[in-house]
Amino acid sequence: MNFAEDYKVVTETIDIVTASVVKYMIKNSVTMSTAESCTGGMVAEYITAVSGASAMFKGGVCTYTEDIKMKVLGVKKETLEKFTVYSSEVASEMSKGAMALFGTDCAVGITGLAGPSGGTEEKPVGTVYVSVRYKDKELSRVLKLYEEYEKLDRGTIRRLTVLKTMQMICELCGIQISQGDHNDGNV
Repeated sequence: MNFAEDYKVVTETIDIVTASVVKYMIKNSVTMSTAESCTGGMVAEYITAVSGASAMFKGGVCTYTEDIKMKVLGVKKETLEKFTVYSSEVASEMSKGAMALFGTDCAVGITGLAGPSGGTEEKPVGTVYVSVRYKDKELSRVLKLYEEYEKLDRGTIRRLTVLKTMQMICELCGIQISQGDHNDGNV
């Protein structure tokens, strides 16, 4: 499927999945926070677009530099040096840091290469590392979007990352996605 050619489908799908996440978390008194890099706060943006999200979303940080990842989230310098900023290990420390900073039950950490520059043969543009935590459980994935989709641009990589992150939250928390859930202000 080529999502790059159908922005509306991706956006509507993100809205549906996000509304399901918000609805579940409000109903179950679960709180959430985010630590984002390449998505630049888009996960937080989609969550807060849902009416009522203030009952479950405590906040998010956009930590775009290594220095701020260390200062704000407690990402270890050794982790950055050993694995690079684009790694599962850094995404994991980001989600752990967000959970501690905001005191939430659930947190996400995202770092990766949205492009168009910065990719390497080992880590091409479209490589994104996502960590989702819920209480004492963690789900971590390397998204290789360049293998799944054609004609990726920066915006599409970021939107697909938001979608896949929301789907990971659903998977880890056992949230059922309902087509009836959408961002209509009635969560």
